[in-house]
Amino acid sequence: MRTLSGMTATVASNLSEVARSDAALRAFLHGLPGVDQVGADQRAAMLGTRSIKTTAKAWALDLAIRMVDLTTLEGADTPGKVRALCAKALRPDPADPSCPSVAAVCVYPAMVPAAAPLLAGRAHLASVATAFPAGQVPLSVKLADVESAVRDGADEIDMVINRGAFLSGRYLEVFEEIRAVKQACGDAHLKVILETGELATYDNVRRASWLAMIAGADFIKTSTGKVAPAATPPVTLVMLEAVRDFRAATGRQVGVKPAGGIRTAKDAIKYLVLVNETAGADWLHPDWFRFGASSLLNDLLMQRTRMSTGRYSGPNYVTLD
Repeated sequence: MRTLSGMTATVASNLSEVARSDAALRAFLHGLPGVDQVGADQRAAMLGTRSIKTTAKAWALDLAIRMVDLTTLEGADTPGKVRALCAKALRPDPADPSCPSVAAVCVYPAMVPAAAPLLAGRAHLASVATAFPAGQVPLSVKLADVESAVRDGADEIDMVINRGAFLSGRYLEVFEEIRAVKQACGDAHLKVILETGELATYDNVRRASWLAMIAGADFIKTSTGKVAPAATPPVTLVMLEAVRDFRAATGRQVGVKPAGGIRTAKDAIKYLVLVNETAGADWLHPDWFRFGASSLLNDLLMQRTRMSTGRYSGPNYVTLD
């Protein structure tokens, strides 16, 4: 897999110049090395065959739990459901106090007030904003959405990019919108959702990753979970390469969050291998890698119990979210 060329790294060192005009931004993004699709697919598949066992597996299960953004994004969400989810996030296994809590709870902005008092200082509170999942509203509405969520207690914002503008080549428009949302976040961290299932090519995933990072993203996220395909290992590989190369070029580290379709502990461990072998061990921390998931936590808990007791507990052991 190719990394940044010398020319690209030189341009990346001066991000204000990269985004000085639509033409300059387009030249930079289209000057990024192309992604070898076959190579990316093969490498992701090969890394997916790696297996870890015993104490390493126990460590990986606990790390994966600590990386979960426990998520509910349904039209039928209620404050009661969100409060129950927060309780589970803080004590995933009430019978085992050694079980770690998750990284964050992720909800719609309207549900932030229900979650904030329960999570304050104990886990992050993430909120999808900018008219998630489509993002088809004016920028002023998106900014109000963000400001409301932050005011009510969210310390992380998951925004969606304007895919129509990106796919039409209006890169500066996407850049300026991300910058505006980043400013509206204040001290809250910004995760930028690329919706990779709509970007069509790995080259577009790499370009969108760099565009989001140049604009100030703290994390880049694969998907809303509402579009298929959502997270996939090859797409996540391309994004991990992007954050690795971005740090090499700029000195700033950015996180990655695959979201949607990751349901089993086995899958989560495959992603941890992918992180270690692509970006490196520095990203094996909840500050730099997350899973956007609802059902994944249950399987992680069941596998954790099986390792500690020798018995597989079954789905009735855990709560249904």
